[in-house]
Amino acid sequence: MIKNNQKRSKMSNVKILDTEILSDNWYILKKVTFEIEHKGITHKQNREAYDRGNGATILLYNKHAGNVVLTRQFRMPTYINGNTSGYLVEACAGLLDADNPEDCIRRETEEETGFKVTHIEKIFEAYMSPGSVTEILHFFVAEYNNEMKVTDGGGLIDEQENIEVLEIPFNSALAMIQTGEIKDAKTIMLLQYAALNNLMNL
Repeated sequence: MIKNNQKRSKMSNVKILDTEILSDNWYILKKVTFEIEHKGITHKQNREAYDRGNGATILLYNKHAGNVVLTRQFRMPTYINGNTSGYLVEACAGLLDADNPEDCIRRETEEETGFKVTHIEKIFEAYMSPGSVTEILHFFVAEYNNEMKVTDGGGLIDEQENIEVLEIPFNSALAMIQTGEIKDAKTIMLLQYAALNNLMNL
């Protein structure tokens, strides 16, 4: 927490001068020219911002079994940045589209993992890459059991999703952060939240 007697940088009076669409082939990439005042001086700056909408993610956990449900899928951007397989182990997630965060994550959970969860809990929101991406991600956790499994999951064929569903001991998932087997930020945040808040009662 920032104390009242600590100095804080004050920025105000942001004025958008121009917005140029650089690409709208998949999502929207904008070049924004703006003025911003900092310590009484107005600066003119240019930044690019990628708008793919907001999203939601969830950690499914089973206290009785001591397991969590994660997924594995191919992520092209990681492949071209040194991830030799291109696959990531991740928590279930998806874009909101026209839904609210809770409806979105219920839908994505069933599509990706095959579990139809009953009670979900929102724990926080976070900007995932605020220097270049507009997205806010809504984070959830939910308990699951085998009776909630209604399909095999795996994602939607018409969206060319090919998702492997993984049920992993919680302690093994935590260890995978240390070994580098889990490098996805949202998944690390959810697993660490579960550990800090003793969700598994371990």
